[in-house]
Amino acid sequence: MRAVRVAGRDLLVLLALGGFAASLPAWSSDFVVSMALSCLMYVTLSSSWALFCGPTRYMSLAASAFFGVGAYVGALTLDQLPWAGAVALGAAIAVLVAVAMGSAVLHLRGTYFAVLTFGMTELIRLAITYVEKEYAGTVGRVLVVVPEPGTVYLTMLALALLAVATAIVVRGSRLGLALAGIGGDEQRAQTLGVDTRMAKVIGFAITAAFAGATGAAMSVRWTYIDPMTVFNPFIGFQTVLIALIGGAATLWGPVVAAIVFSLLAEALRLQLPQIYMMTLGLLLILSVLYLPDGLASLRPATFARWRRDLAARRQARRERAGGVRDA
Repeated sequence: MRAVRVAGRDLLVLLALGGFAASLPAWSSDFVVSMALSCLMYVTLSSSWALFCGPTRYMSLAASAFFGVGAYVGALTLDQLPWAGAVALGAAIAVLVAVAMGSAVLHLRGTYFAVLTFGMTELIRLAITYVEKEYAGTVGRVLVVVPEPGTVYLTMLALALLAVATAIVVRGSRLGLALAGIGGDEQRAQTLGVDTRMAKVIGFAITAAFAGATGAAMSVRWTYIDPMTVFNPFIGFQTVLIALIGGAATLWGPVVAAIVFSLLAEALRLQLPQIYMMTLGLLLILSVLYLPDGLASLRPATFARWRRDLAARRQARRERAGGVRDA
């Protein structure tokens, strides 16, 4: 019952945030709407990434692969399919790629899994580059048919809301319990009857679906796309950093971190890109050292514990200094 109440509360908060975001185009400037679009993109990517990688503790670097696949599918089909169909097809193709990729590498963990997912991302990018050169005679695509900006914004808003709502539902489902069991002790979960392989593939595919749909929806933001743009490793790395800094094991941590860092990126990346990357790196280091569960784990008790630890270290230094003087 408590889990149901918590899920209901989270859904109400999500609806309130969604209503506020939906009203932005009516009273704000185009610049604010553009920033909000970036926020919604990373809310979708980081929330869906954390849905799988948070409980399982798998470090996937394939977000940019699914994003790029969705972007290319959207660019190729937008003049042949309705907008919703192009976005849905981008998600579907990304799911197929995730199932194939997951079946090959999800038995690995840790550094091996991270390196292989990054390597497969580069393999997909190079394969698409080769096909473009050999059969299309170009390395990119010019987007001629694009929807209205308001349509793109509402689509990304719907994807962001759906990603967070899916995370809420999965956390209380058997799939969510299976993913948490895999992160805790995969062998024990197997002995308890959990089909860990199937659970991992499904979770990985859900992440890919949202990344692919996001890529298809955001591809129209550029008038010209190429593999280096849509398979940019920065998209995947920033997604991972946002989720980890916000708290990959929490629901709202990636959401809040995505909004904060998207706004920070818009403010710093064009004029002071080094400062922005240094800020991301510094926050990641501080989170790993002092907040392994991310910024979402900050509580009044956390600050109290830090004060106690600081006082204890000062006391230890004074005692060592006193011992040296006595000697």
